[in-house]
Amino acid sequence: MRHPREAGDCRGSSSFLKTGEAKYVDWFEYDLVCVGFPSYQWHLPEEVDIFLKNKLNGYRQQGRIKPGSPKVSGKNALVICTYSGPHTGISEAIPAGKYVGQFFDHLGFTILDEWYVVGEFHGSEEHNSKGRLGDIRGRPDQEDLKKNKADAAQLLKRMLGSSYPFTVTCCWLIS
Repeated sequence: MRHPREAGDCRGSSSFLKTGEAKYVDWFEYDLVCVGFPSYQWHLPEEVDIFLKNKLNGYRQQGRIKPGSPKVSGKNALVICTYSGPHTGISEAIPAGKYVGQFFDHLGFTILDEWYVVGEFHGSEEHNSKGRLGDIRGRPDQEDLKKNKADAAQLLKRMLGSSYPFTVTCCWLIS
């Protein structure tokens, strides 16, 4: 289920998979694994948590989790967490992002970044308009997506240095 993608000078392939579709994906076959999920009361959804725990247990059985979690060259992860933060803002999302990063850190992947993206709170007009972040209706919006695209270009540039053009294979896991 790989689709060729072209983004500026980046040429490669990406797989966009939901957790249920990614059960047999080997993260070690990819240069970059991106995991996107929403934060619910500073936690990730149970479906994503179970998926990550099962993956980690599988890698543990294969002997891929080692004391000291030595870095594995060329293996990287990006954590993307959407949140609405009606009470305490981004502080509601950071625990979920850090938690997910630990799954990759234990495998020796380099955590390139954690992105926290404001998203509309579905089902509550009050949380969308009167929360700590102000009016977040319609978010992420075009400005948010433009920023994410620029951040992605910078991340790839940082990941691969100045060797353009470059090829990267990515696996995007989304909930």
